[in-house]
This record gives sequence, structure tokens and C-alpha cells, in this order.
Amino acid sequence: MRYYTAIVHQEGDSAVGLTFPDLPGCFASADDWDDIPSAANEALDLWFEDMPSVAPASLSEIRARPEVTEALRAGASLLPVPYIPADTAVQRVNITMERGLLQAIDETAKARGMNRSSFLASAARRELTGAA
Repeated sequence: MRYYTAIVHQEGDSAVGLTFPDLPGCFASADDWDDIPSAANEALDLWFEDMPSVAPASLSEIRARPEVTEALRAGASLLPVPYIPADTAVQRVNITMERGLLQAIDETAKARGMNRSSFLASAARRELTGAA
């Protein structure tokens, strides 16, 4: 998992905007701060569909860039955004967990129209990235 630094800016009551200094043209917006993880991950997925893999710069490298310094002076903030590349290849794994927890997972997955694997994958993605 890689972390890309986003510049987060908001003027007044407008939507929250995100840009990624490492990824020219990659941007996102969210109605409020709670929606940032999903918006950021969607923007990263879309950017990487057509662009080559880019290693993220370190936070100190990002902070040293003049455009970032200017944005920070104007009230923006920096946010590390975890990104799990979209990879649709499926891999079978064997895990061990408490029986009661597994039963609760199965019941919840069934109630949501999911199977165990898709539920666990969704829960892991949400835990790792903050995005659904």
C-alpha cells in the first residue's frame, strides 16, 4: 500500500478540494471531510487507469515544493492518502478467527446480500483506506 500526499483546501462553505502534487491532473472534491477518503480513492483509481505507476514522494519532498508551500500559507493542509491499487485478480487465502466472529460476519454479509469473501474484502478496504 502506498501513501500519496494530498493538498486539502476549502474556501468558506464550499466543497473540500484535493490535489495530489505527485500526480498532475489528479484531483477530487468532497462535500465534507467525512467524504474525503472515498473521493480521494476514486480519484486515484481513475488517475492510475490511464497513467503509469508513480512512486509517492516523501512528505519532506512535498513540503519543499514552492506550490505546496504557497498552498499551505493560503490555509491548505496536507493529508496522507492510503492507496491500494485496483487489482481484480482473486487469490484464495486461509484465515483463522474466532467462531463467534465468523458467525457474525456471515450473518451480516447475508443480510447485506454479500458473501463472506466480499464482506471481508470490503471491511478490510474500509479499515485500511477509510473508503467504502
